Amino acid sequence: MRQNSTAPRNNKLKPSSNLIMNGSVRVRVIRTLLAIQNGQSLSSVLDPLLNSLHDGDKGFAHALLLTTLRQWHALARLLDSLADNPIDEVEVRTTIQVGLVQLLYLEVADHAAIHETVEAAKEIEFAHSTGLVNAILRKVAKNPSKFRKKCDKKHSLPNWLAYQLKQDWSEQYDDLTQGLRQPAPMFLRVNSAVTSVEDYQHALDGAEIDADIVELTTGFKVASSSGSATSTTLSNKGLRLHQSTAVNALPDFALGTASVQDMHAQLAAPIINQALMAKLSAESANTDSDSVGKEIHILDACAAPGGKLAHWLELISANDQSSLFHVKQDNNGMSSETSPENTNIKVTAIDNEAPRIERIRENLQRLNLSQHDLQQADNSIALNIVCADATRWQHGKNKKAATNEPVFDAILLDSPCTATGVIRRHPDISILRTEEDIEQTALLQADILHNLWPQLKAGGYLLYVTCSILKQENVEQMQDFITHHNDAVVIEFTDDCSWGIEQAIGRQCLPIDSASGDGFYYALLQKTAE
Repeated sequence: MRQNSTAPRNNKLKPSSNLIMNGSVRVRVIRTLLAIQNGQSLSSVLDPLLNSLHDGDKGFAHALLLTTLRQWHALARLLDSLADNPIDEVEVRTTIQVGLVQLLYLEVADHAAIHETVEAAKEIEFAHSTGLVNAILRKVAKNPSKFRKKCDKKHSLPNWLAYQLKQDWSEQYDDLTQGLRQPAPMFLRVNSAVTSVEDYQHALDGAEIDADIVELTTGFKVASSSGSATSTTLSNKGLRLHQSTAVNALPDFALGTASVQDMHAQLAAPIINQALMAKLSAESANTDSDSVGKEIHILDACAAPGGKLAHWLELISANDQSSLFHVKQDNNGMSSETSPENTNIKVTAIDNEAPRIERIRENLQRLNLSQHDLQQADNSIALNIVCADATRWQHGKNKKAATNEPVFDAILLDSPCTATGVIRRHPDISILRTEEDIEQTALLQADILHNLWPQLKAGGYLLYVTCSILKQENVEQMQDFITHHNDAVVIEFTDDCSWGIEQAIGRQCLPIDSASGDGFYYALLQKTAE
């Protein structure tokens, strides 16, 4: 089969910030895919696509776009095998791949998939390709199961990423590469300050929304007041929906009762909160002064869009044993409640882009966790959200200051990464990321770590989190950091953990375990006295 283009291989479209949304549903999906190939993210183009369509077309457009992205690289290889000559025009390749998805994955009737895709080629002004588009799609339509098996046989990732995953996760490679091309389940985090997971599951039942409770256990060792290491274990419950649901259909979602958050992402706030409570408890047991613990400083670095920050604030303000107001010990070493009046908690959150800062504020407002809400509920919690670069920002630094000072009792660093662990939710990542991004991102991570670490108090904890499954951004980053920071001690996760794979430092979640959460990495560090 021939096509008429003489354009060079891998011809790129001219960048454009204007996404034209007219024409048929398939044309709009094709234009959206072209915009993504030009560097625009799925999150920036999805709403314009769906908002341009009638309600009856939105479901099909969403499925067509997301499925095409998930199978993108596999479809590209299949297309190359079907064409007699290289197809170099990006618009033509994209159009054919949209047609292939309809035949192989969406079970659209042959005549409709072929006819409408050929018409789409005309609408985007590539009428010269209609013969090629028609011929390839008709060939596939004769034996779709054969070509579906061929498409599914190998991974649907760029070759450089597949190679890296083979190096990092040889035992899990097959399951991992196949798992990354599947849709991810929808998880909910229930606001424990408002209701319980069990009660919210009942509310979902009443709304005819099926959900399972997923419970993850975390164990790690912290220093006790005697100086020895003791194990602490915590449990975290979330809800996994059987089917993804619009948030406006969730009971009391607008009132802040629940949030959409991946199950593995829900581990972050409880871990750093529990570590901080262990620090404060040890300090309280080691001194007779009533002033200990009266002022607590915590930092959420790279905080947008605010899910982990909100979770931490929920835990802080909860009237139960997860609260920071329950850390003081009596003379027998037993914990007893510390009144809010005796404890001031200063929470700082930073991110480097103003629109992302606004996202944080919007999410906190929905959850009744804005600074105004916190002041109304309890004057002991102060929240400060700052737009700043985490590689340079220093707390309280004035124009004349030369060095940063240790001020934080705990730091949650949700570090920038290539986001390879969330490809199921953001399949455009496999198109947008390049091999060079890994090295650049690792350098950025190191810069942030080196800037924030001096601002952590001795005895304080830093939780390093990424949504990556690449070891260079995760365990190898931590190994390098430990090598250059003698005052950093690795806190070991114990066998009590029901999630992740043990690494030389920290634990790695892969998006193929029983919880079905995304790929996340966690490492907990404590700073020793110099």
